[in-house]
Amino acid sequence: MDRVRIDSPISATLVSWGNAWLAGHVGLDEAVDRVERAAGPQVVATEAGETTLRAFLVDQRIEGLSSFRLALPIPGDPLGLTGPPAFNGAAIDAGQAAVAVLPGRCLGLVPADDRRGSSYQGILWTACEASTAVPSLPSLAEAEQVLSAAMRAATEALLGVEGPAQGFPALDTVDDALAPGYPGRAHRVGALAARLALALRLADERGLTSGQLATRGEALRDLDRAVRRARVAAHHAIVESGQPQI
Repeated sequence: MDRVRIDSPISATLVSWGNAWLAGHVGLDEAVDRVERAAGPQVVATEAGETTLRAFLVDQRIEGLSSFRLALPIPGDPLGLTGPPAFNGAAIDAGQAAVAVLPGRCLGLVPADDRRGSSYQGILWTACEASTAVPSLPSLAEAEQVLSAAMRAATEALLGVEGPAQGFPALDTVDDALAPGYPGRAHRVGALAARLALALRLADERGLTSGQLATRGEALRDLDRAVRRARVAAHHAIVESGQPQI
């Protein structure tokens, strides 16, 4: 079993469609099908053993599951995390996690590639206790402003650096849309953030001088920070608007 690639959107997909299901905009089957379409079969490992994602969601709903939160942390920037250390460390190593919010407790879900045999490939979520504290996150409006400013700054910085992968991919090349029920602004911000996240993944440093690498590296680091915050804010917008409450 391997860690999920950091650029995989699987945690974001679970948070988006999980929240849409909890808010009544889609059915459970549609939500699970959409998550599994993104990365294959989904299994959740708990203290009691392994279960399918569908069965896990049903059980947690019975226990009072009200919403999901998205975490997109990197070393030095634990975005969306509030502890404990064991969960934080696993989430940072994976580069992502989902947090299931229940009455008086939270469960952290950390994804990893799940390969069983020569043909099976899916996702194994490891569930562990997470802090009930609500992380400090930007509002959707704040995240959109910062993202726009970071994109302009990155564009200006990259214009002076010759080399491959200078542009941003077209919006229609990105398939990371939010689920039904999210506000229009969240869809817009989420789509832009997904597009810029793809641009960051495609950035290729081959053939650049050390000075060019430094110039582009600083611009892309600032853009990466803004992109992660915009994606988290967009995925929380359905909760922020009161549809379910944390």
